[in-house]
Amino acid sequence: MDIFNSCHIINDHLISNQEIQARNELIKLLDYHERNEIEYSPLVNHLIRETGLYPYLNAETANWEDRFVYEIFKVDIGGKHATLHREQSSLLKRLVNGENIAVSAPTSFGKSFVIDAFISIRNPNNVVIIVPTIALTDETRRRLYKKFAHKYKIITTTEVELAEKNIFIFPQERAMNYVNKIDSIDILIIDEFYKASAVYDKTRSPSLLKAIIKLGLKIKTKYFLAPNITSIGDNVFTQDMVFEDKLGFNTVYLDRFEKYKEIEGDKIQKELQKGEILLNILEETKTKSLIYAASYPQIDKVSNLLNEMLPISENLYWWILRIGLPSTMELIGN
Repeated sequence: MDIFNSCHIINDHLISNQEIQARNELIKLLDYHERNEIEYSPLVNHLIRETGLYPYLNAETANWEDRFVYEIFKVDIGGKHATLHREQSSLLKRLVNGENIAVSAPTSFGKSFVIDAFISIRNPNNVVIIVPTIALTDETRRRLYKKFAHKYKIITTTEVELAEKNIFIFPQERAMNYVNKIDSIDILIIDEFYKASAVYDKTRSPSLLKAIIKLGLKIKTKYFLAPNITSIGDNVFTQDMVFEDKLGFNTVYLDRFEKYKEIEGDKIQKELQKGEILLNILEETKTKSLIYAASYPQIDKVSNLLNEMLPISENLYWWILRIGLPSTMELIGN
């Protein structure tokens, strides 16, 4: 890769207001630097700043203006400081100012950093975080416990006595147990808020809507999160909210290779080709791999293939992720 030429291409995209293309090219360039252990030049650092990816700045090799940006975008996220990227900082500022925001952003966006920074800055008394699953409840609890357990009571189950300062984390069904116990809510955070619509989740929708209505009477600030939403309807739940579409702000770049288009023949031949392609990908890949399977029979086929064709060693540990319904996610491993 010609680093200077890549920088020239990125700069051309920025001049043409093609920021998504510029950021994608920059992420590929940074990956090249990391794989080849090359230090960022002042030029590369400047392009990082121009695309808003402030956490990626290398303060040691940046000029003073870029180092200044790196420092001023640092915030306390609970016991330590981290530099936010441009869009995270924008969301945080608006939440701190009391705006109600519904944001659609990719999973790489770092929405949890905004939550942690808000808690550190505003020091709220009651934070309610509604997540779609028990697994996410525990994951969120572990993250926040490490940062805020010294001054907050982290509540994830029912019938817990409240403290002066509380962070509630649970699925919407459990939220109803605290509706009459919480006097006021400084911020209500709802992950995957689009599931309040029966179109997306008939099971979760009624209880989530009920929780929003009941808790809404005590809320000061709302922060609703979701991936892949391009707009929100005008309804009683979101009428006082500003919608922020951050889908274009990726902090990772995804290469897509549509190998399935190369598969031909009858059913048996296609299955054999699928297996060969998968094994070739795994053999050529030096990093960790995540395999998606569409059904239990497909999981069995893939697991049998891996067991038969790949040598088992201490370095081989594979997982298959099966996605079924939007609310269903399952990990199995060997």
